[in-house]
Amino acid sequence: MTESSATLSADLKTDTQEDRPTMPAVLRGWRCKCPNCGEGKLLHSYLKVNDNCSNCGLDLTSARADDGPAYLTILLVGHIMAPLLHVVYFTWRPEPMVTFTVFSLGCLLSSLFLLPRMKGIVIAYQWARRMHGFGKES
Repeated sequence: MTESSATLSADLKTDTQEDRPTMPAVLRGWRCKCPNCGEGKLLHSYLKVNDNCSNCGLDLTSARADDGPAYLTILLVGHIMAPLLHVVYFTWRPEPMVTFTVFSLGCLLSSLFLLPRMKGIVIAYQWARRMHGFGKES
């Protein structure tokens, strides 16, 4: 390595801002809390993102979850309910209407439970990775 390339690499600065750990932020997102402080509410009205955190004032207006939470919810519910349906049907052979009712309600309720949590996870991940308006200046 030459002296000029050593000087050049010493002059290059990496990100000097404090690190945003991903896992604690994602766990806060799962609880639908602010990814920064873990205290303020992330969502109101089931899926609407608050403009700011009520505790630390984090600007959440640039959070963009788009279709990610719906995709993750469908993925999880499908991968849990389909094998469960297979096992239940071939083990106990319930009546078709009973199977339909139980698994329809199971899919509906688990989707309603998971959707806001998946949205919290997506927004928290974006915050931790400085994506979509949660950039280096935030």
